[in-house]
Amino acid sequence: MATMETRQRADTGWWAKQGAIGGIIAGLVFAMFEMVMAALLNGAFFGPLRMIGAIVLGREALQPSYPLLTAIVVGLVVHMMLSAIYGIVFALIVAAVPALASSPAALIAAASVYGLVLWLVNFYVVAPLADWVWFTQSNPVVQFIAHTVMFGAVLGVYLERVWKRRHASAL
Repeated sequence: MATMETRQRADTGWWAKQGAIGGIIAGLVFAMFEMVMAALLNGAFFGPLRMIGAIVLGREALQPSYPLLTAIVVGLVVHMMLSAIYGIVFALIVAAVPALASSPAALIAAASVYGLVLWLVNFYVVAPLADWVWFTQSNPVVQFIAHTVMFGAVLGVYLERVWKRRHASAL
């Protein structure tokens, strides 16, 4: 019995670690997509990082007069921390519900839905409650793709690859 519990803890720890790594990778892909789209749609390449930085720095970080470097650094730190946390949460869900890792399609689809739910909750529940209205004013098509594909699917692909590699080396 103790060996089973030890193995479950080890598996949970493995999933958490991989979730953090996958969350950071997906967060970087997400941020680059957001920044490129912001540059293409409104010429504000660093706009997404200003928006994220404004969570901590306040609404004034959105203003062009606010020091760009400060907004970028704070935005990156906040974004990477949230990406790692969200990656860990999803990976722990997979650890608790092993059927999610039963096939590559299941894992990637679940991660994509998770990304979609993150967007809806963060932008349409948390942001209005915290008075971060700038999030609710962003392009919904870009946000759908960013959260569902660029974060969720990327996280799912990463976790699927490391899961497959882990099982291949165990054979």
